[in-house]
Amino acid sequence: MAQAAEKAEDLVKTLRDTIVALVRGEGPDLSARQLAVFLTCYLEESGHTVRGLAASLNVSKPAITRALDRLSELDLARRKVDPLDRRSVLVQRTPKGAAYLKEIRSIMGTTMQDAAQNTQTEEKVATVRRLRRVAAA
Repeated sequence: MAQAAEKAEDLVKTLRDTIVALVRGEGPDLSARQLAVFLTCYLEESGHTVRGLAASLNVSKPAITRALDRLSELDLARRKVDPLDRRSVLVQRTPKGAAYLKEIRSIMGTTMQDAAQNTQTEEKVATVRRLRRVAAA
């Protein structure tokens, strides 16, 4: 149970560090909802619709529409009328959105590497302290 709590803590720190890096960077600053819509569109392969995203994220269609408005402004996603059902709107990926996802992955990778190095350093320090206590005894 303690390992699970430590792992969860590490994940939360990675999330925080990633979001801080995104906010400090020159890229767009997305809300949690906008980021959820963006990541759902880019990480799940199926064709996405406003209705489907709303159901998947358990939010209203107007909330998805507002998030997509912002993602469209930033050219991270675009909407297109479904040629098979003109009542439905498909959400499409963009090259700029793919580049943004690549940036997020890079930041997360660096953050996780830094965390792993810090953990190793902390473990080494703890081992040295234990050895010093044994030597002093």
